[in-house]
Amino acid sequence: MSQRIRTAVFPVAGLGTRFLPATKTVPKEMLPIIDRPLIQYAVDEAVEAGCETLVFVTNRYKHAVADYFDKAYELEQKLERAGKSEQLELIRSTIPEGVRAVFVTQAEALGLGHAVLCAKPVVGDEPFAVLLPDDLIWNRGPGALSQMADAAQASGGSVVAVQDVPREKTASYGIVATEDFHERQGRITGIVEKPQPDDAPSTLAVVGRYVLTPRIFELLESTGAGAGGEIQLTDAIARLLQEQQVDAYRFRGTRFDCGTHIGLVEATIRYALDHEKLSEAAKQLMQDALKELGVRELE
Repeated sequence: MSQRIRTAVFPVAGLGTRFLPATKTVPKEMLPIIDRPLIQYAVDEAVEAGCETLVFVTNRYKHAVADYFDKAYELEQKLERAGKSEQLELIRSTIPEGVRAVFVTQAEALGLGHAVLCAKPVVGDEPFAVLLPDDLIWNRGPGALSQMADAAQASGGSVVAVQDVPREKTASYGIVATEDFHERQGRITGIVEKPQPDDAPSTLAVVGRYVLTPRIFELLESTGAGAGGEIQLTDAIARLLQEQQVDAYRFRGTRFDCGTHIGLVEATIRYALDHEKLSEAAKQLMQDALKELGVRELE
C-alpha cells in the first residue's frame, strides 16, 4: 500500500439504543462534545489525514447527519445579514472546500462488515480508512488516522488501531496477537472477537480506526454471519492477514468510548479543560462541584 489513503468510510447506521430517549430523534453521532457533534471530530481527523472523499454509510431513517453537512441557505443568509462572520464560517467549514461527502444507505443492519462493504462502489480499488465516530481520539499532535496513514504507507499493508486494556476487560473488545511488536507497531498474527481474559492472546484491543487495502471487500463478500448473526469486519480482517501484512498500531492520543455514557462525560470534561475559552471556568465549576459533594459526604 504505497498509495496514500484518499477515502474515509464512516459507518453511522446504528440506532444508538444506549442513549435513548435522546437518540430517538438525534443520532448518536450527532451528540455534542462542547459545541461540535461526534461526527465532526471524526471528519476533521480524516481530512487531516488527507482524505478527500467521505463516505457516510447510514440507514434510510437517519437524515440528521446528511442535514448537518448540507448547505443551510436560510441560516447562512441570516448570519451574513447580521454580520456574524465567525458563526457563518463555522457552519460553512463542517466539510472543507475540495472535500466531497457521499451518503450510502445500508438497507439492513447486518453488521459493521456489511456497512463497510456498502461503501465499495464509492471506494473502488484503492486503500481506504474506516472511522467509528463513537471512538473519539484526543491528541495535541497529529490525529490517530494521520499516524496510521503514515504507518500504512511505509509498511505497504493494512493497519488496525489498538490500545492497551486491562486483561479483565478483554471480553469487551477484539483482541490481537502480534509478532515483533516494537514501540508502536507490530504485525498481527491473529485476531479474536471478545475473548475471555484467560483466552485472550494479549491485552491489545482493537479500537475504531482502520486503514485497509481494497482486498477486504472481496473477503467481506464471502464472509458469512459471525457473532450476533452479523457480518463482522473482524472476521474479514482475520482472513486478510493470512494473505497480506496487517499491522497493529498503538496510536498517540487518548481514546474516549463515546458509545457509553461515562465515555461521553469523560470526553466532555477533557475537551472543556482543553478549550481555550472554557478551560478556567470549567476547572472552577468542577472544583466547586467536588467541594460541594465532599461537604455533603461529610454531613
